[in-house]
Amino acid sequence: MTVTSTRRRTPSLDKIFKPNNVAVIGATEKEGSVGRTIIKNLITNPFGGTIFPVNPKRPNVLGIQAYPSILDIPVPIDLAVIVTPARTVPNVVRECVEKGVEGCIIISAGFKEIGEEGAALEREILEIAQGKMRIIGPNCLGVMLPFYGMNATFAGGMARPGNVAFLSQSGAICTAVLDWSFDENVGFSSFISIGSMLDVSWGDLIYYLGDDPQTQSIVIYMESVGEARSFLSAAREVALKKPIIIIKAGRTEAAAAAAASHTGSLTGSDEVLDAAFRRSGILRVNSMSDVFYMAEVLAKQPRPENNRLTIVTNAGGPGVLATDALISGGGALTGISEGTMNELNEFLPDAWSHGNPIDILGDATPERYAQALEIAARDPNSDGLLVILTPQDMTDPTQTAEALRSYAHIEGKPVLASWMGGASIEAGERILNRANIPTFAYPDTAMRLFNYMWKYSYNLRALYETPMPLDVSDESIDRELVKNLIERVRSEGRRILTERESKQLLAAYNVPTTPMEITEDPEAAVKYADEMGYPVVLKLNSETITHKMDVGGVQLNLRNGDEVRGAFDRIKEGVTRAKGAEHFQGVSIQPMIDFQDGYELIIGSSVDPQFGPVLLFGSGGSLVEVFKDRALGLPPLTTTLARRMVEQTKISEALHGVRGRDSVDMDALYNLLVRFSQLVAEQPWIAEMDINPLLASPTNVLALDARVVLHPADTKEEDLPVTAIRPYPVQYMSEWVSEHDGTTFFIRPVRPEDEPAMVRFHETLSERTVQLRYFTPMNLSQRVEHERLSRIVFIDYDREIVLVAMTNSSKNGEPEIGGVARLNRSYDKFSGEFGILISDRYQGLGLGRALLNRVIEIGREENVAYIYGRSLKENEGMINLAEQMGFNMQENAEGVVEMTMEL
Repeated sequence: MTVTSTRRRTPSLDKIFKPNNVAVIGATEKEGSVGRTIIKNLITNPFGGTIFPVNPKRPNVLGIQAYPSILDIPVPIDLAVIVTPARTVPNVVRECVEKGVEGCIIISAGFKEIGEEGAALEREILEIAQGKMRIIGPNCLGVMLPFYGMNATFAGGMARPGNVAFLSQSGAICTAVLDWSFDENVGFSSFISIGSMLDVSWGDLIYYLGDDPQTQSIVIYMESVGEARSFLSAAREVALKKPIIIIKAGRTEAAAAAAASHTGSLTGSDEVLDAAFRRSGILRVNSMSDVFYMAEVLAKQPRPENNRLTIVTNAGGPGVLATDALISGGGALTGISEGTMNELNEFLPDAWSHGNPIDILGDATPERYAQALEIAARDPNSDGLLVILTPQDMTDPTQTAEALRSYAHIEGKPVLASWMGGASIEAGERILNRANIPTFAYPDTAMRLFNYMWKYSYNLRALYETPMPLDVSDESIDRELVKNLIERVRSEGRRILTERESKQLLAAYNVPTTPMEITEDPEAAVKYADEMGYPVVLKLNSETITHKMDVGGVQLNLRNGDEVRGAFDRIKEGVTRAKGAEHFQGVSIQPMIDFQDGYELIIGSSVDPQFGPVLLFGSGGSLVEVFKDRALGLPPLTTTLARRMVEQTKISEALHGVRGRDSVDMDALYNLLVRFSQLVAEQPWIAEMDINPLLASPTNVLALDARVVLHPADTKEEDLPVTAIRPYPVQYMSEWVSEHDGTTFFIRPVRPEDEPAMVRFHETLSERTVQLRYFTPMNLSQRVEHERLSRIVFIDYDREIVLVAMTNSSKNGEPEIGGVARLNRSYDKFSGEFGILISDRYQGLGLGRALLNRVIEIGREENVAYIYGRSLKENEGMINLAEQMGFNMQENAEGVVEMTMEL
């Protein structure tokens, strides 16, 4: 399929990771130099490509012909490795681009890590190379590819081949890990020092390694995130098929400052980083040893479904030690079922522990270990197992390991082992490790890793757990009101919205708020308060008075109307005394809420320098800063993600009902969090927003007080922070009416909540329709599997758009999907593959043409260079439609018609 386009396609990373030849610019024979070491490493390893040293002062380097510049090399070059001084690099890059080089590694230091002068050099390099050449670095160790035999680094040796891809922002960490790997016999699929990420970012590498057959897991040492949206987008897509394990430097304020100095990048809140990692399915660990422990464990054992562990041990002390580590890390001991207890009682000595940990006593034989493990593994309450052995006189560590080999692969339940001791247990350890049962010298280490494992499973489930549908439709949001309100406030030179304006903004997104009245007349205040029928609070009307005055917040008993007048007069007098009578423009009157049956909560948002808008949920009220019971998350949320945020707080347990109190309306709370997050995601002018307190009770969830702050007036629209995760693209919602029969369809991007409707849609498809769309028969049960449908409805809008055509014309009157269209863009956004599927019930109405039109429009809007699709030649309807709409058609040897359109 050949397509020409005015837009240049970004070069592939293949030129860096699969080069046919390498030019080393700055190659030299000077002992101890980086240029010499790189040439030597390329020569001494089995890299099959040609090496071209570039040095204007030497005819050869280490016996290989050298060239004055890359332009003098007589053949095309795939990869250039630059080790010249920083000030010379822009000109070298310019020559590489002129030569047509598409891959580059800049080893040289002296860029943004030294300040503005170095940052200016980086900007110059990027301007020269953008869209023409991919760059790793600068300020990096280089790239090592053990399976490919290429060592384009100045490290002291070549990594062993393995299935772990190691990426690091620190060259020093790379060399330390490399040395450690030789002693521990750890191998790598690739070993990459990424440097300061001038061009190639975490996202680029995660996408690339996600498709690399040699890579089973991706391990990252990170100092700064770089481009947050690209990073999270790639991680969310790859994490489900390959573990992404990160150790992030900069947890403490001092470490964060050091990392910023080292990489020249800002470092955001560490709590926000944790929230971002959870949201994208990344596993974060706290030590370098745990990074590789986890890579090993996840490669050998399945992830646990939950946090319950069963411990089998021949000694009480290690079992207690393991229990402490498990519980302190958030895990739990399995509650042994009655059936399991009976089975264990049948063969274990009377003195066994009769509980978990299952202490099978110091004289345990290999057969006793094996039988206990088998029974414990069958218990439905258990999510994983740890086997502990201490080398007592009656114990045979080697034979016990042999007896446990057959239990290395228990579906859905990881098996870990701690063979404690010295030389006597080494043979048993080797047997277990070869059988893919990871072993650890101490049980608390094993427990730390089990806790990582179940938390990792927990995070991954959130990515594709079907959420509840929202209680109100997206179409009911009054976005025009919010737009006009924000524009009016900005035009008045204000940044802070009044409480009334803040509540109007929330109400437009269907967030329930307390009623509020503003008046300058004390008698009107008495009348309004009396109409409320319950106590009220009078406050200074902050619409015109923005300075701090302690003259409001008077709680009143409405049986005495004089108190209303008295409070009104006190507020008026306070304003007059402080600012003058002309500044008084009334008081605000709101109902006084009784918290006896509810809880004070807080929901807020602010902007993180790395990840943009961030959400906060937790205990609210006047002591919010004291208790600091809070959880952070990234917008937008689903009801599932909202529930996960609430579950992270201590007050969550109380909200579900304690000590005889009823549970609050949790569904209403989750829905409110979703709507609040949608407001944050869609309104970039909002810098800060909070609802404090938010009343949550068994009967309702209500915003009692609200505050909204906008970004400064001099902020340019293009400089407003963007969400790290692209929000729902409301601009692609539209209505379409069939000219054939008048059926009305609402065409919009898919939402995670649409999974049940997608199941019903597939029930309307005939076998022929399925065959023509998927090129092969696929039965209904296959098509509606959660794992499959979740990939369609839980999408990253930054990578793909799935449109659903909804109609109310179904037989039972419920909304249903009449057609689905998909535009799946390539990683570099250059091209997009489309597909369309129409329900048999709605074929022949022109819906396919309408959806394809929308796909083309979206492709142009998203700056895609061309779109393409494939169709069986028997699918005459699709082929005729594509021809009519101007697609280029070409049939390949397999009888598949390829359709392309340049946009």
